[in-house]
Amino acid sequence: MRLVNILGGVGLALGLAACAQNIKSDVARFHQLQTVPQGATFAIVPQNDERIGSLEFQQYASLVRAKMVQQGFTPVNAGNASDLVVSLDYGVSDSDQVIRSRPGFVGGAGFGFGRGFHPFYGVGGGFGPGGFGGPDVYSYAVYTRNVGIQVYRPSLADDKPNTVVFEGRVESVGRDKRLPEVMPYLVEALFTDFPGESGVTSKVKVKVPRS
Repeated sequence: MRLVNILGGVGLALGLAACAQNIKSDVARFHQLQTVPQGATFAIVPQNDERIGSLEFQQYASLVRAKMVQQGFTPVNAGNASDLVVSLDYGVSDSDQVIRSRPGFVGGAGFGFGRGFHPFYGVGGGFGPGGFGGPDVYSYAVYTRNVGIQVYRPSLADDKPNTVVFEGRVESVGRDKRLPEVMPYLVEALFTDFPGESGVTSKVKVKVPRS
């Protein structure tokens, strides 16, 4: 029985280690693009005017710009005339507490499944002395990281609205609230299979290099 417990713990730990190579996101997209307009010029602006001139915004905008270029669009400086304007928004929610349970520990010479941690994903696996006992209840904080863009054709007349051609948003839940470290993977998810199926929320996994 002890051998079975050890092998089961090894398999669980390896499985969790394998899962820890991806960031999972929910991506929703709405668009009127039958084909991507190759060569169309674009500029990126903050959705929130308070972020005009922000260095953080400029860093995130550079990630979006690179993905737009990969899709065949041509960048211009914000403020210059362009075929399209990309309005960018982002943020991190307040923390939510997640409650979990796992087999507890009792004294002994065996091995049990122990706590591990990865800032992007959550609880991982490990081993320590002891056998299985009653359930061990624990909690940890998670945050929802989000990015959204709206792409529109600017109106040539003041009395006419802009023409929105694409809207996309991505949300990812994890234990790390640091947006700069996670943002490249969120933007990658947002542009996976661009423009994507309109009106559908997709689960997207993005691989994270091991440090």
